[in-house]
Order: sequence, then structure tokens, then C-alpha cells
Amino acid sequence: MAKFLRFLRLLFRLLVLAGFAYGIAVGVMLFVWREVPPVSVLMLGRWALLEPVDRVWVPLDRISGHLPAAVLMSEDGQFCYHHGVDWDALNEVITQAGERGPKRGASTVPMQTARNLFLGTWRSAIRKGIEIPEALALDALWPKRRIIEVYLNIAEWGDGIYGAEAAAQHYFGKSAKSLTLREAALMATALPNPKLRNPAHPTPHQRALASIIVRRAAVADQWLDCIR
Repeated sequence: MAKFLRFLRLLFRLLVLAGFAYGIAVGVMLFVWREVPPVSVLMLGRWALLEPVDRVWVPLDRISGHLPAAVLMSEDGQFCYHHGVDWDALNEVITQAGERGPKRGASTVPMQTARNLFLGTWRSAIRKGIEIPEALALDALWPKRRIIEVYLNIAEWGDGIYGAEAAAQHYFGKSAKSLTLREAALMATALPNPKLRNPAHPTPHQRALASIIVRRAAVADQWLDCIR
């Protein structure tokens, strides 16, 4: 029994040290990536497997203003007002969760950015527990404009397709700067399931969602001052 308790104490210390080291590494990378274009863990995973990655980094001013408006109205309407986590939305999801878990998520754009940069797509309560403090750190260290710029450049938009420029070229044969509001809305509808949702060939459900996003994004100026 004594040996088992010593083992547990050692394991606990190792976990604490690992968590501390991970936190320092994340902090260092956030400072570096505030200025340097980052890559996501999904991109790194594909490169490790010798699979192609289609991503062309472009600054936010070379992306149509329709796209951040459409994405934020679809994914994170309170982006300019929260500090990385929308606690009200998160509490609502937890409160409404049934026996099989939540029927929808409450991930903000900072949370999704942190997930793409550091965690990948695996799902568990542990991941969410790591994702939340990372999103808070991201929002504290980066301006909102940088967060949405990075998100739009690392978001997955298809098998091996990452970022707004590669997606716009692949689906619409044009630059991200030239996207119309309707095209931007269709791209936003693909984000929850990018490998199954094609912006260029949308399902009826996608088209309906895109129409809703278009209406919201068309009057979104008053909510998007933080990214100008």
C-alpha cells in the first residue's frame, strides 16, 4: 500500500510538472504567434503523415470584410464583448444538456483558435478544460483583430484545405479578398463540418443557414468595431 501511495504521489508530481511545462510552452508560442503566422496541429499532423496541406497565409486586410462578419455572426456573435469565453452561452449549453451530453457547443472563436493551434479535434471534457484557459490567455495576449486573422488562416475548410485564401480559391476560383457576402456565408456554414459541407455545392440546409447569416452579417457593423 505504501509503495502504491508513493507511486500516486510521483505520478501527481509528474502530471503537475507536465502541465506547468505545457503552460509555459503555450505562453511562449502565443507571444511568438502574435507576430508570426502560426500553423495548426491538424496541419502538422498532415505533414507528419506526408499528406498535402493547402494553405496560403494572407493578412486580414486581404480577406473580404464579408468573411469575418459572416463567420462571427455564425460562430461567435459576442466576439467583441467577451474575453475569450462566452460564459452565458456555456452555462446555457450545460444547463440544457441531456443524458447524452450537450446537443450544441458554445465554443467562441478564441476557443476554436486555441483548439486548432494546440489541441486538435479530439473530444472530451479534459480537452474543454484545457481549451478554456487557453482561450482566456489568447484573448488577453492578442488583440481581437489578430485572433480573427489567425482563425481565418488556420480554420479547416475541407480535406487538407486550411485558411480563407486556399478555401476561396478551391471552392470559388477567386481570392479571399473578392468573396461576396453570399459566398462568405456559405463558407461560414461549412465550418462546423468542413469535410462534409461544401460551400460551392451547398445542401438545402446550408443554403438556409447561409440566408440567415447573410441577414445577420449585413447589419453586423455595429458589433465588429473590435476587428477594425
